[in-house]
Amino acid sequence: MSIIDWPADERPREKLLARGAAHLSDAELLAIFLRTGVTGKSAVDLARDLLTGFGGLRQLLVADQASFTGHHGLGPAKYAQLQAVLEMANRHLEQTLQKEGALTSPQLTQRYLMARLRDKQSEAFVALFLDSQHRVIEYVELAHGTIDGAAVYPREVVKMALAKNAAAVIFAHNHPSGISEASQADKAITERLVKALSLLDIRVLDHIIIGDGEFTSFAEKGWL
Repeated sequence: MSIIDWPADERPREKLLARGAAHLSDAELLAIFLRTGVTGKSAVDLARDLLTGFGGLRQLLVADQASFTGHHGLGPAKYAQLQAVLEMANRHLEQTLQKEGALTSPQLTQRYLMARLRDKQSEAFVALFLDSQHRVIEYVELAHGTIDGAAVYPREVVKMALAKNAAAVIFAHNHPSGISEASQADKAITERLVKALSLLDIRVLDHIIIGDGEFTSFAEKGWL
């Protein structure tokens, strides 16, 4: 049976408009994105098959183009649409963060960094440069690959902070292993950055390590 033949209160789009997106299942949300099914399957049936095939919604959302388009019913156009949706979500979080300010909403800061870093396949070391009111000036990726003592240069970070007229910085990086435990290298990098920036009265407010659905905050641990 086609979705158009379903009772109105069971159709994903009508259900979302009437009750809100939070009331829809992963399959129903995905069906709205897909818009149409394939021969013999409604959009919801196709969505359920895709969620099973990928192992869940998150795995589908972070799939590369080859994996994504390798599934029946998904092509380059759908992949491009998905990437646009994900980027809009990231920009929405970033703009909300800029408006509200990092210190007044630490949960939003952590949520934003989790969204940006959790699913990266390699390590990325980033900085949120903040103004004197602790509002975000800019998100900058400072290093990629294996992060160790030689990967991030305090002198370059200081120059960047000065160029952006930053009064404070929040650092973050991800652990692709999914475990957010801080290593000795993580602590050493943080100590070097704190010392370098403190010479110019630029505060390091936190260093957040992002794992798979978990994080470690240096500020909360009392390590800064």
